[in-house]
Amino acid sequence: MTTTQVARSGMTRWLPWLGYALVLGLAPVVLNSNHWVNMLSQMGCFIIICLSYNIKMGQGGMLSFGHAAYTGLGTFAVAVAINHVSDHGIAMPLVLMPLVGGVFAALVSIPLGYVSTKKAGVTFAMISLGIGELVGATAFMLPGVFGGDSGISIDRVYGDPFLGFTFGPQIQVYYLIAIYCLVCTVLMYAFTATPLGRMLNAVRDNPERVAFIGYNTQWVRWFSFVVSGFFGGVGGGLLIINFEIFNSADAMGLMTTGAYLLFTFLGGATLFFGPIIGAVLMVLAMVLMSELTSAWLLYLGLIFLLMVMYAPGGVASIVMANVNMVRAGRLRRLAGPYAGLLIAAGVMMLGVSALIEMIYHHQLDAAMGPEVTYLGWQLNTASAATWLGMLALAVVGGVLLELVRRRFVATWGEAQAQARAHAQDAALPREEPA
Repeated sequence: MTTTQVARSGMTRWLPWLGYALVLGLAPVVLNSNHWVNMLSQMGCFIIICLSYNIKMGQGGMLSFGHAAYTGLGTFAVAVAINHVSDHGIAMPLVLMPLVGGVFAALVSIPLGYVSTKKAGVTFAMISLGIGELVGATAFMLPGVFGGDSGISIDRVYGDPFLGFTFGPQIQVYYLIAIYCLVCTVLMYAFTATPLGRMLNAVRDNPERVAFIGYNTQWVRWFSFVVSGFFGGVGGGLLIINFEIFNSADAMGLMTTGAYLLFTFLGGATLFFGPIIGAVLMVLAMVLMSELTSAWLLYLGLIFLLMVMYAPGGVASIVMANVNMVRAGRLRRLAGPYAGLLIAAGVMMLGVSALIEMIYHHQLDAAMGPEVTYLGWQLNTASAATWLGMLALAVVGGVLLELVRRRFVATWGEAQAQARAHAQDAALPREEPA
């Protein structure tokens, strides 16, 4: 490669990271309300946590049902450390506290990870579930230590300001989280390129062959488990700095681990940036969707079901497939089928979601009258015509969607074949002119 090609390759490698840093830095400038800054802060915390979870699930093939135990213990350690430092006047700035959570979670991960990684597959998943529930039950049994139902409160504004920052305003907390988010993302990406990270992928794909060439597969999973626990603890520590309260039932519960699993999968566990998308979707679902509708968990379940059936690689796999089409110059051909797909899906979802909202209103809010407001419409749950109209809309949309989907699949297959042929032609060596 020439010097120019090497320089271009280096710039290409760093451009995504520069873009990522710019997004983190400029996001609160664009979305500058307190509500959005708080949501962005949560996204930063959950990006770290979902990426740490994906070290186990995506990179190591370890389906864990107990990851919240380690992030929760990191949260707990930071809560105790902040209160201790504040009460005794110890000069330890807030910016170092997330590392306390990471170190504590890593230390706990050493013995618990050793036990968990003695087995793999379904057995590992069951062991992780048992350990997660054990940690959660222990926290519930020791209210004097873990705060019980009232939890542990902190005051993040303690001691002298750090370089002029008190971390009282939410925007200052956001930028602290953003810096940790950027650094932890870079470090976890670097981990994937280390010998341990590469070997973890090999253990996931073919553990028998890894053992045959002389590596201890349990140790590879164990060391990676500890790395995952460290970053999960950092993310958990940032959560309590943001919310200023720790509750063991919320921080360590099975539902919390389920959320990490669900949204990491939705984002795309097979690609590194997938959990970043999943973390953003997590906050949008838990904050925005929960504010818009009482049926948000039902919608979330439907989305998860559709993703498992039609896009098991998550949102990230869809993004990369379309990026490859752009590179091959075939995306323009898919514009029409995409438009048809979106219109048909929109018609079907309009009818389905209207029916869902009417059912929820009829069952939960009937005392408020038969009228329910949906996208500016007034739907009468006492009218059979309204029910039949929305049902007809859902059925017609579903039929149209199936017809358009078949056409889209055929067009997509042809475009993929042409893209592969184009890539093969580009890879063939060209004869130099005489």
